[in-house]
Formats: sequence, C-alpha cells, structure tokens
Amino acid sequence: MNNEEIYAKIFAQEEPNLTRDEAIALINLPDERLGELMRVAGNLRTKYKGNRVSIHILTNARSGNCSQNCAYCAQSSRSQADIDKYKWVADEKLYRDNTFVQENHLSRHCIGLSGMGFTDAEIEELAAKIRVMKAEGTHLCCSIGFLTEKQALMLKDAGLDRINHNLNSSRSYYHNICTTHTYEQRVQNIRMLQRLGFEICSGGIIGMGESREDVVDMLLDLREIRPQALPINFLIPIPGTPLEGIDTSILTPEYGLKVLCLARLLVPQTDIRCAAGREIYFKGREKELLSVVDSIFASGYLTAGGQGISDTIKAVTDAGFTCEIESSGV
Repeated sequence: MNNEEIYAKIFAQEEPNLTRDEAIALINLPDERLGELMRVAGNLRTKYKGNRVSIHILTNARSGNCSQNCAYCAQSSRSQADIDKYKWVADEKLYRDNTFVQENHLSRHCIGLSGMGFTDAEIEELAAKIRVMKAEGTHLCCSIGFLTEKQALMLKDAGLDRINHNLNSSRSYYHNICTTHTYEQRVQNIRMLQRLGFEICSGGIIGMGESREDVVDMLLDLREIRPQALPINFLIPIPGTPLEGIDTSILTPEYGLKVLCLARLLVPQTDIRCAAGREIYFKGREKELLSVVDSIFASGYLTAGGQGISDTIKAVTDAGFTCEIESSGV
C-alpha cells in the first residue's frame, strides 16, 4: 500500500488503529495535507476531551547537580549552563505556587526534582511537603528520576497522585542522549509505578537529532504504556548543554502539529500536552495547536521561561477553548 492509499484509509476512519508503517506515513505527510490529519485528530480530541484545556504550572523544587548526563538538560552532570543550583527550593516558594494553582483554578501542580536517585530521608522530606500541599486539595505530579518501590509507597502514602517519567526518545536513539541509565530502566520504572497505582505522565522531546522513525517508535511505546498524560517537548537548545548548537530547523509548526496529531491518534484518550517550546514554535498558531492538544504549561519549564498565566489563559480563551478546573479542592 502506497502513502496515498494509507492516507485515504486513515482519513476515512473515525478512530484509526495505526500500524508502524501507517504512523511513519503520517509523520511524513506533505504539509499541504496537514488539514486532513488535523481533522481526524481534532475529532478525537473533541470526542474524549471536549472543548477543555488543562493548564499546569511547574515548580523546580531541586535544581542542578544531577548525576544523569542527559544531553538536553541544563541540570545534568555534563551541562555548563548558568543556572541556579539548590537542594530544595524554599518552602515559601513551593507552597506559594501550590496556592497559586488553587486560586487560579489550574489543573495541577507539577514539581520537578533533579537527580537520578534519592535517599529514603530525602523522600520522607518530600513526602512531608506533599502532605502540606495535598491539604489544599491540589492534584500533584512529581518528576523525580528513579524511585525504589519503598520510596514510591512513601510518596503514595503522602498523597502524591501522579509521577512524570519521560521516555524522551526512542529505544534505538536513547544512547545518543543519555548513558547513565537505559531506556529499559525508564520503562521498568514506569511499570513499577503503574503497579503501585500511580497515574503516569510520560512523553518525549522532539528535535534532538532523532529521525522521524524514532519519534514514531517512541510514540508506539507510549501507546503500550498508556499514560494519563503525554507531554511533547520541542527542544529549546540551552547554552552550556551538549545540544546547544543543534540545528532545530526541523521544528516547523507543521512538523510539530504532525507529531502532536500522531500522539492523539495513537493514544486518543490520554491528555496530550504541548510542553516546552510551545511559545516558540507555535506562536500565532494557538487555535490549530489547541484543536489537537488539551493540556499546556504556564509560567515556564524548570530552567526555561514561559508564557505567564494571564497570557496563557487569554490564549486559550481567544482560541475558543475553556480552561479546565480539575483540582480536587475546587
């Protein structure tokens, strides 16, 4: 079956069950046919997510000095980026952000902690902070590297709802990005967390030199994982990181929309989030973007800035969508 036959087949279906070859054909779709793909993806977005957009904020609770060597990250062991480094963000900042989520009726407070592993004492310290924030009724997600089962249960007992652990790229390309742990270790960590009853947030980064087939393979693995949220980040090359000079010309709005549409088709019931790079690569294309994705961040991404909350809400409403109120305390 040639690509034209594949397109005709897929665009005639309400909810296509894509093969790898079909997914590859879609990610290579000519730009002039993007509207047809967006129609199918948009219909699925409406079917499962309605007209709502969930907005999240991200607090960098532990910054820098990470033993992982991820090439994209300003906090990694091989980064020379000029960033703030601290073991714990001030409780005042952490709790203020948590209250901000409640006061602005945002969906979730996401908390990032640099590092590959943590001591039980550090996890108990985090658990105490989670208990304080959960008392406000906030839905919490932590991005926290690799946990032991004991540590995961400590956080679950404290009330943590969701854990982020991105695949980042494909199994075959992963060694080009990180060598301090393997792709399979990431998958096994996610499976352990799912077994313990955590919601999972897992996605990847586009624009790190991977092929389009790598993007497809990553998304196919995420279809098997079936996370509650699937964030797609579009690389922001950070000075001082190994990827600071990488060519990002591939990251056109059209290519980005194809990736996001493919994510929607592969895991239609999952929250598809356009994360880092949204404000750079999709500026002026918010209506198209939100017709496919139903989740975004406001106010920055760990070590990179982002659109403020009022401008984010305005972008959502101007595009004809409504902000979702999801926090359990509302």
